Amino acid sequence: MKLTIYDTTLRDGSQTEGLALSIEDKLRIALLLDRLGVDFIEGGWPGANPKDNEFFRQVQGLKHSQLVAFCSTRKAGLRASADPMLVPILAAQTQWVTIFGKSWNLHVLEGLRTTLDENLAMIQDTIVFLRSHDRRVIYDAEHWFDGFKHNPDYALSTLKMAALSGAEWLVLCDTNGGTLPHEVSAIVSEVKRFLTKEGLNISLGIHTHNDCELAVSNTIGAVSAGCQMVQGTMNGYGERCGNANLCSAIPVLQLKLGYECLPPGRLALLTPIAREISEIVNLAPNEHAPFVGMSAFAHKGGIHVSAVERNPATYEHISPEVVGNHRRIVISEQSGLSNVLAKARVFGIELQKEESKDILQKMKDLEQLGYQFEAAEASFELLMREALDQRPHFFYLQDFQVHCQGEHNGNLTALATVKVIVNNEEKLTAAEGNGPVSALDTALRKALVTFYPLIDRFYLTDYKVRILNGNAGTKAQTRVLIESSNGTDRWTTVGVSSNIIAASCIALVDSLEYGLMKS
Repeated sequence: MKLTIYDTTLRDGSQTEGLALSIEDKLRIALLLDRLGVDFIEGGWPGANPKDNEFFRQVQGLKHSQLVAFCSTRKAGLRASADPMLVPILAAQTQWVTIFGKSWNLHVLEGLRTTLDENLAMIQDTIVFLRSHDRRVIYDAEHWFDGFKHNPDYALSTLKMAALSGAEWLVLCDTNGGTLPHEVSAIVSEVKRFLTKEGLNISLGIHTHNDCELAVSNTIGAVSAGCQMVQGTMNGYGERCGNANLCSAIPVLQLKLGYECLPPGRLALLTPIAREISEIVNLAPNEHAPFVGMSAFAHKGGIHVSAVERNPATYEHISPEVVGNHRRIVISEQSGLSNVLAKARVFGIELQKEESKDILQKMKDLEQLGYQFEAAEASFELLMREALDQRPHFFYLQDFQVHCQGEHNGNLTALATVKVIVNNEEKLTAAEGNGPVSALDTALRKALVTFYPLIDRFYLTDYKVRILNGNAGTKAQTRVLIESSNGTDRWTTVGVSSNIIAASCIALVDSLEYGLMKS
């Protein structure tokens, strides 16, 4: 059975705290969603702000998805034809418009401060007006489940009015996110019975929020009870705790329940597109997210790794490649020989058992000092190749100095001097930065770029500092994780020292050497 997937990342998702989208961001995300193959893309509320107006003016090139404009029912006491809010909705020139109306008498009486009859008239008038301008209408019944629980007769009358006025979809919204799965299923079933009794042949949709961590569960329950449209956002973005996460809902519905959600072959795009959208919105991806997270198919325990090596089904409910993800073998102090052997194969290295034992012991010794390799696989590969005399040394950092000068208001300037040796040639270089690590990084690149022009393409994407034994005060061991990229690939290296600059230097040197080795 085909389900209709309706994405509201660009509208509801943009209400996430800390998320701000430019017009260019919205245009890029729309093309990614179209590539994924969602049926509807809710682009925003034309007229609400200049950015949304410009988005609808500029968006083009969609090959699969249909663009939707979003708005509310007309204002109380004003005809739809005279409501200026609806002018930009028509100007957006989308075939489909989603309007939301009140289902809960509490919101009608205290939010809109109007009568229950006037709310019904607002729903009717707005839909009839849009239909008279050849727009197709999706009706979002806001606060539907709360409204039904408090006054089922009135809530059902709002749906009936929307259907009779020309809406083609009725979407039941758990706007406050407080409804439980068994309630959702039962209420959707009741709505289906009501519509059949009234002779209304109209499709239902579901729109849930995640305030009880149940948005995906409620979505699945609604679909099982008869909803045919699923509304949600990529990565679960949305106000408060977010919306139903399409990155979880789609694979569950398609792989577990057999519904057709995306066009053939598109499900494998889910992970890369989810991660690219997280980059565009500049929010760190949830590494532990089901299906698309970096840890979704990561195996750390030695027993797990050994079993997965023999048969992935032992600890994986689906093949990661189906959703565009991949299996990861995590290396840590809990690892066994099977982890090291499996990780070596990922690196293209065939190890003997004795070599594995030596590497495992060295890794555990370093982790005792504070190193952490499960988050720094590039450093672990360098460690492994060093133990096998396979690590290329592109340069040797002979000496470095960092000088900082600060003011009482916190302004800081830093100057780093490095002396490197490349092919028996010594080079001394200095560079400034807005901090000691920035200056050291700049000086290293400046010294090496004449020997290795590829370094120009390397840049830092993340820098994390962890104090390991805070009870030691300023003498505490510090772990630094540095994530780097060449524009295509990313890698992470680690350094540990009681001196934060020294720890950063260790991670920086490993990062540059690893990047050169892979390039």
